[in-house]
Amino acid sequence: MITMDFRSIFLGIFLSIIWSSAFTSARILMSNAPPFLVLSLRFLISGILGIAIARMLGQNFNFSRQEWSGILIFGFCQNVLNLGLNFVALQWIDASMAAIIASMLPLIVAVISWFFLIEKPKIFGILGLFAGMSGVLLIMIDRTADQTKLLGFLLCSIALLALAGATILLGNFFRSEKNLLMIVGFQMFVGFVLLFPLTIIFEKWLINWSMIFIISFVYQILMPGLLGTLIWFLLVKRVGATKSAAFHFLNPFFGVLIAAIILSEPISLKDGISVIIIMSGILAVQLNYPKGLIKK
Repeated sequence: MITMDFRSIFLGIFLSIIWSSAFTSARILMSNAPPFLVLSLRFLISGILGIAIARMLGQNFNFSRQEWSGILIFGFCQNVLNLGLNFVALQWIDASMAAIIASMLPLIVAVISWFFLIEKPKIFGILGLFAGMSGVLLIMIDRTADQTKLLGFLLCSIALLALAGATILLGNFFRSEKNLLMIVGFQMFVGFVLLFPLTIIFEKWLINWSMIFIISFVYQILMPGLLGTLIWFLLVKRVGATKSAAFHFLNPFFGVLIAAIILSEPISLKDGISVIIIMSGILAVQLNYPKGLIKK
């Protein structure tokens, strides 16, 4: 049985704030630089820092074949597909919209888990799933009228599916926490190796340098990049994939609030109602399985 202690709850809430704010800082970066260039540099610096700190802590890279497979798979799904597609999409859509789509992670994880684990959802879980999906549709109706915004929505949705798959697989690959920061550093390099050729081929390296750009870039490296990923690995190991994903229940609120404060993105009454519906749906799905769908 997987229990949720105070430390796990604190880490989950802190992670929700970090990931929600990541969309706002990423939106700032995408307004001033090409996406693959920014991500490649972020992964390179984050990877170097992560591995250097891990070595100072006495960690090594004597990974098993299973752990190397996990590093490659998670690095590809999380960094290349999830973050790569989200950063591209943020050229056209609001940070709050991207945060709301990403908040659907626990619902998607639950659906995939039900399908592959042959779990029959209870009526409360089914209602929560429909409520969450309905809330997203309600908030997206007016925001996807423009074709470029619709493309951004589709890219974020594909990114969400990639992260959901990686989340379910994560707990099966990494059995020990002793080299966790080293693992985080190496999976950052996976993103760098795969995305850097794309920026060389497809992008012009034009950056609009400013203090807010530099602050956002440093924040992306240290918080969502290193600390956020490390907390995510720790949570999945402590409480399982489904309970870890449950903290995305807070992402719609934090994502919309942070984007409104920093980017002055508008919040309508319909947006507020939609966010409440989404949060209620995610919470209902989690309460439907109080012991978690994924066992360690």
